[in-house]
Amino acid sequence: MKIILSVQPIRFPMTGIGRYTLELARHLADIDDIEELKFFGDEHFVDGLPTPGNSQSRPASVITRIKHCLARNPVLLDIYRKRVHKRRGRALSGKDDYLYHGPNFYLPPFPGRSVVTIHDLSVFTMPEHHPAERVMFIRKEVEFALKQATMLITDAEYTRHEVAEYFGWPIEKVRSAALAGGAEFYPRDPATTAPVLARYDLTPGGYGLYTGTIEPRKNLVRLLDAYGRMPLALRKRFPLVLAGYKGWNNEETVARINKAEKEGWARYLGFVPNDDLPILFAGARLFAFPSLYEGFGLPILEAMASGIPVVTSTSSTLPEVAGDAAATCAPDDVEALTGLLERGLDDEAWRRQAIEKGFAQAAKFSWQRCAEETAAIYRSALAQ
Repeated sequence: MKIILSVQPIRFPMTGIGRYTLELARHLADIDDIEELKFFGDEHFVDGLPTPGNSQSRPASVITRIKHCLARNPVLLDIYRKRVHKRRGRALSGKDDYLYHGPNFYLPPFPGRSVVTIHDLSVFTMPEHHPAERVMFIRKEVEFALKQATMLITDAEYTRHEVAEYFGWPIEKVRSAALAGGAEFYPRDPATTAPVLARYDLTPGGYGLYTGTIEPRKNLVRLLDAYGRMPLALRKRFPLVLAGYKGWNNEETVARINKAEKEGWARYLGFVPNDDLPILFAGARLFAFPSLYEGFGLPILEAMASGIPVVTSTSSTLPEVAGDAAATCAPDDVEALTGLLERGLDDEAWRRQAIEKGFAQAAKFSWQRCAEETAAIYRSALAQ
């Protein structure tokens, strides 16, 4: 097989989709029947994978601002999209003996077979949880990609069936390839984690943790409600630490975090550098991830691989990722969530069992498996 993989999503600081693209690129190189693997950047082929600071890797924040500015004006957005598609199509002309993979919802004009990864449908099914300009941009790009694609890829079986039903695609033309946690997530002893955690005024095993964007879809107001129902002594012993970018429409969540910080049982760290994130996981007492909707839920595997018990919700793909290794409840059941958080922080017998099951669950996923499943999809697409 001759494959062209878009590496445009690899931006720094790294996002989840950027990590997926980077790991896929690295592991596809080990697939025996891929005789050639080319990388396509913004509008041209690149010799290697983007790295921090190199010329083909504009920061993710810059790309996001450009798209947001354009998306506020539908006319400018269409002009931008058509010009970019034209330039990309010209760079890809004559490559119809390759298969093109767009790993981030989008496909350019391409003369040969192509596949696109649809990570989730939230901009279609839950548009109220995204800025209007993001919804507009992604919807237009996905609609174009669906006209181009030979097959679709999702991160989970839940999303596979959701995508097939929503877009009316035959289920056999939509396949899933599961993601995985990175090798940098593993258990660490307190002596190892303490120096890094001290920079954040944290102690090993002394906090509950949430990582991810601060935005409505992550269900953080209910998480704060649930945490706030626990005994004050327990909350102060194990404060809730939240780490991640501030997203959009987060005024209520930020106000609740600020109030909890003043009461002494929560901390907001903002964005945590990639080098520190595995330490933050390994040093936590518990990981809480009660999201309303996810295309996969990668932080669950990162926590489990780090030896940390997990409390999550029963929504969307999360049960598929967590298996029987996490404590789960409906995302809107604050009372049940409180009970699970309290058990996860204070019940040593349950914690030991959850940690053991978590290691086994995380071990079921690997980036090599993701690459092999993706290559099988390539073969099916090329056979059509």
